[in-house]
Amino acid sequence: MNKVLRRSRDDQWIAGVMGGLADYLGIGSGKLRLIFVIVSCLSVAFPGIFVYLILWFLMPKQGT
Repeated sequence: MNKVLRRSRDDQWIAGVMGGLADYLGIGSGKLRLIFVIVSCLSVAFPGIFVYLILWFLMPKQGT
């Protein structure tokens, strides 16, 4: 079965991006959110909010 990267409907705080990535990667969404926040705070050159916004617009929602 092929995995498809989609935003989550069930596990979402804002847009379901982290929940969808967690499902795709097979890890917990809480861990992924924590890692994302830490990396975003440490990366001055390319803020994580831009990555999140890009993924929000590129990833289709589940069920579409």
